[in-house]
Amino acid sequence: MSDLPAQEPEVAAGEPHSQPAAQPTVEPVVEHAPGPARKRPKPGERRVQILQTLAAMLEQPGAERITTAALAARLDVSEAALYRHFASKAQMFEGLIEFIETSVFTLVNQLVEREIVPSVQAQKIVSVLLQFGEKNPGMVRVMVGDALVFEHERLNARMNQFFERVESQLRQSLRAAAEAAGSPTPTVQAQALASALTALVVGRLQRYARSGFKRLPTEHLEPALSRLTA
Repeated sequence: MSDLPAQEPEVAAGEPHSQPAAQPTVEPVVEHAPGPARKRPKPGERRVQILQTLAAMLEQPGAERITTAALAARLDVSEAALYRHFASKAQMFEGLIEFIETSVFTLVNQLVEREIVPSVQAQKIVSVLLQFGEKNPGMVRVMVGDALVFEHERLNARMNQFFERVESQLRQSLRAAAEAAGSPTPTVQAQALASALTALVVGRLQRYARSGFKRLPTEHLEPALSRLTA
């Protein structure tokens, strides 16, 4: 609460003077316009802001363990304010995973529709994943599980399902490519190569995170993919 201004003491009436009293200087009263009111976030905006801040904090070194207290401090709100939007910290991480899933598979579905050559489909799926990670380093810590070590096990399970889904899509593309090439065992060939490509994605993302985001996951990617999918 702000302090009230001190009141000027009243001057007691006295005997009249022979000389007129000097008139006090009166400072003009300046009315200050009120500052801009703090804008309240629209419904859903605060939720997005929380997730964006969490992702940004995950980009910092040593950010494997982020507390709700630290997140609230970064946002300049109370922890209780966080829980008005998310029931738990695990739910915040689920929000990040949902963003990863939606972003990646929207792009994957688009390229599968546009690209008719199955082997090129597989290459582009790998590229999309690694490019997404390169542009969203905070998300990479979630994707490879570094940020989920101390969190609820269902989060790791969900990320595992994400990569299983990626591998399944690769398998479909690679099986079609093997059939087109006349392979006698297209299913077996596709399974082996899809597994190798998924491992390549995970390994490069892990290296990116553990190098402090210095070793880019797309580094020398084209020759590696050409060799693997030839």
